[in-house]
Amino acid sequence: MSDLFASSEAASSPSEPARFGATSLDSHSFDTSSFASLETELSFADVDPGEGQRWSTWPTITPSERGPEPWPAWVVTSAGALDTERGILKTGKEADVFLLERAVPGDPTQHTLLAAKRYRSAEHRSFHRSSVYTEGRSTRNTRDARALAKKSEHGRAVAAAQWSFAEFEALCRMWERGAPVPYPVQVNGTEVLMEFLGDADGTAAPRLAQARGDRAELQELYTQVVDLMRIFAAAGFAHGDLSAYNLLVHDGRVRVIDLPQIVDIIANPQGLDLLHRDCVNICDWFARRRVECDAEELFAEMLAASYT
Repeated sequence: MSDLFASSEAASSPSEPARFGATSLDSHSFDTSSFASLETELSFADVDPGEGQRWSTWPTITPSERGPEPWPAWVVTSAGALDTERGILKTGKEADVFLLERAVPGDPTQHTLLAAKRYRSAEHRSFHRSSVYTEGRSTRNTRDARALAKKSEHGRAVAAAQWSFAEFEALCRMWERGAPVPYPVQVNGTEVLMEFLGDADGTAAPRLAQARGDRAELQELYTQVVDLMRIFAAAGFAHGDLSAYNLLVHDGRVRVIDLPQIVDIIANPQGLDLLHRDCVNICDWFARRRVECDAEELFAEMLAASYT
């Protein structure tokens, strides 16, 4: 993670006279181009967010809450961008995923669709993730750790954001290792903004569970799933809840989503069991569709990758 904007070069060097320190200015030689660009940059101030809109939250978050650099060209970083709600993509027991449009008004070159995953507070969840996923993890902030243990008001706030930050960090880690995950744009409290996988009209990519290809096509998808599992295992992790329902097929490529429960195979006492369960879930689904695979062989392959 690094800072948002690289600072511009200094306008004057120590060896040059200060341009604006002179007692008089030659109006014929004075360059007003910088002021023209400044006026363009500030023109967004004349725009008011409408219903279902907000100013982009990108400028208000810290560098550590932004995705890995280099940022993809489609990421909109302008402070003049507006975030517009475009509907809901998925409802879940712990979080809902919304379609968000981030764009600079009047500038068609700065426009993108994002998936906004928003975790609910503990009081509004209908399912609480098992502690089996969090064994081996630690809370860096000791004050937060104490608050979590005491279940204080601050502790409840920390707990509400734990999963969003866990998912963001997992996406960043796997993205940097080349895993086919959506690019993590930013995290802000209980909201994770990530790459939207789908069409320009807002139609989301289908889940693997919806795939209806022939045997050869499904075999290719299985190979892609094994490849992504191998990337996770080589990094020492298992998805922990892998199934045909959190794998998307976008432009012929399998992409994996829902990573808040990612498991450290070594640090978590249940790590190997969860890795084995991932292998069983994947092989069961593909085997029912006449793709040759063996869960135990896949598990052995993942173990070998984890020790490479």
